Amino acid sequence: MKAEYELLTDLYQLTMAQGYWKCGKVDEKACFNMFYRGNPFNGGFSIACGTAQLADLIDSFEFTAEDCAYLASIQAPGGGQLFDPEFLDWLLSLRLTVDIDAVHEGTVVFPYEPLVRVTGSIMQCQLLETALLNCINFQTLIATKAARVCLAAQTPVAEFGLRRAQGLGGIWASRAAVVGGCASTSNVLAGKEFDIPVSGTHAHSWVMAFDDELEAFRAYARIFPTNCVLLIDTYDVRQGLEHAITVGLEMRERGERLAGVRIDSGDLSWLAKMARARLDEAGLNDCGIVLSNDLDEYSIQAIRDEGADVMSWGVGTKLATAFDQPTLGGVYKLAATRMPDEEDWQERVKITEQANKLTLPGVLNVRRYYHDNGLIAGDMVYDINHDINEKEKIIDPADSMRQKVLAGKRYDLLLHPLARDGKTCLEPTYRNAMAAQQRAKDELEKLDKSQKRILNPHSYPVGLESGMFKRRRTMVMQLRGLDA
Repeated sequence: MKAEYELLTDLYQLTMAQGYWKCGKVDEKACFNMFYRGNPFNGGFSIACGTAQLADLIDSFEFTAEDCAYLASIQAPGGGQLFDPEFLDWLLSLRLTVDIDAVHEGTVVFPYEPLVRVTGSIMQCQLLETALLNCINFQTLIATKAARVCLAAQTPVAEFGLRRAQGLGGIWASRAAVVGGCASTSNVLAGKEFDIPVSGTHAHSWVMAFDDELEAFRAYARIFPTNCVLLIDTYDVRQGLEHAITVGLEMRERGERLAGVRIDSGDLSWLAKMARARLDEAGLNDCGIVLSNDLDEYSIQAIRDEGADVMSWGVGTKLATAFDQPTLGGVYKLAATRMPDEEDWQERVKITEQANKLTLPGVLNVRRYYHDNGLIAGDMVYDINHDINEKEKIIDPADSMRQKVLAGKRYDLLLHPLARDGKTCLEPTYRNAMAAQQRAKDELEKLDKSQKRILNPHSYPVGLESGMFKRRRTMVMQLRGLDA
């Protein structure tokens, strides 16, 4: 979906841009890294998502005369125009020249490692911050929730949370849910725009629109003989089940099949087991059971633990809204600067009063190492402009006993080109939601089971290359006025 993103920003990004312009810093180079500080939902991983929309952002980024006319209308709190007319004229001619590297959608990612790296004019990097975070934060959150739900479900999950989603963000939520593992979405617009599977049958209102539930079921079966899942809890589940069995047997006589019955209220585990027994007794062993009703990974896990045989699940509100954690909390931090006539980058670090907000300096990438059995062993964040100490790698700065655990192991790099000189270079396959879904499935297969647990997962090792760790420590000491 293409849109205009240049004004999808916070005002202070534009005031800083004008400041850089007035200070003569437009040509100063910068590197910003986007990362998050903690896995959502108390989980052991996240699924990266949102770079397809980020590519759309880059493709369409351009200030128009209408944009600048609006900016000219903004008044400063102390009076007068907030923006200099000459600066607005300059914005009209602005064309992006940044380089962007990012993880591919569907990649399993972890706290404090860069998901996106932007290098270029400090002003252009700054102008991209808000929209970039909006894309990556939200979609990574939803894709991660979907992955957790699908891991718990073990059978297909349909996402149908659009009616409860936060406005038009629900379109991207549907795509992210599919990237995270959902088999389909009820969102028809998302299906069209992103070429993802759509699914759905009927609601309670279909049954209520007829004088008789059996009549409603028969009518639906006649109209959709190859897509017939009957919702049986409009009035009474037992009664609805008997009516569905009647229709299922009638369909069988016509050479058709009742695909399933859906239950959307009550004690889902008990009702599912009851329905399974009755369907089998009636000879409809091939009729599956679909469950919905405010499901999430915890309720699904509990239902499966109680032995319910469920063909598929419908998950809406708690998936599309990331009900139990509304934000990923990803940030975008300046990590290095360079003057136009210089080759070397000057590393930058933010210290603040909170230890967990200490940033990583440098132009970063991530090495992902693998065990001999193909499982992921650990990640190492490093600065691409410094040599790597191959004999001493820090996996966990607090645990010196594990410093050399990754020496000699095979690795991949996580960041890949998304844009060069302001133009996207992301191949079509890396914008494709279904390809990203397969990538997520493959990545999760490489993650240890203990790290995928819904409750109390083991932590995954992400650490710093030893030289980078030491340089950051020296920088912190110097900025604090202490002896390095």
